[in-house]
Amino acid sequence: MDYPFFNSKALSDGNVYDLTDPIERLKYFNAKLGTKIEDLKVFLDSNSFIAYMLAKKLAGKGTYAKMVGEILGPTRIAHISVGDVIRKNHILLEDPTAFSELRSYMEKNYRGFVSIDEAFEAMKNRTQEKLSIPTDFLLCLLKNEISQMGKKALFIDGLPRNMDQISASLYFRDLVNYRDDPDLFILIDTPN
Repeated sequence: MDYPFFNSKALSDGNVYDLTDPIERLKYFNAKLGTKIEDLKVFLDSNSFIAYMLAKKLAGKGTYAKMVGEILGPTRIAHISVGDVIRKNHILLEDPTAFSELRSYMEKNYRGFVSIDEAFEAMKNRTQEKLSIPTDFLLCLLKNEISQMGKKALFIDGLPRNMDQISASLYFRDLVNYRDDPDLFILIDTPN
């Protein structure tokens, strides 16, 4: 009996594609979607969108976003992981110059109920099990990251993560600096 190898796809064209190989992935998506990839590239040359990816931890949000970016090109798509943004900014706490720039940005833009010093302290003391960074502070960090991306289609993963971030979704337009882009939510439903 012939078993297909892991991470492979067979299409009705009779070919089997190894999805672990970037060239094979591109062939697979071209075979599956035809001209739709080129149509989407043309659309993204003058338009963009914002996709909020919702899923459990380790469900593949980043993998899917990176795969789409690989197919459509890094000049059109950006992937922003909330966890990566927090880790990146946490490292800045150790560099006095970088921290000064971050603090200056936060003082101009952060409007939370917790003091800015308490919010920085929460980020400094965060753990993998307990992410106790105030939502308003997190959204401000995210807004800073998004402002550096330019006018690309955005895949944002890790937001909303909890109930108080869902209520903050009313401010997602502010988060993306009021870009007039369509937004969508992508739910990746994976079994336990």
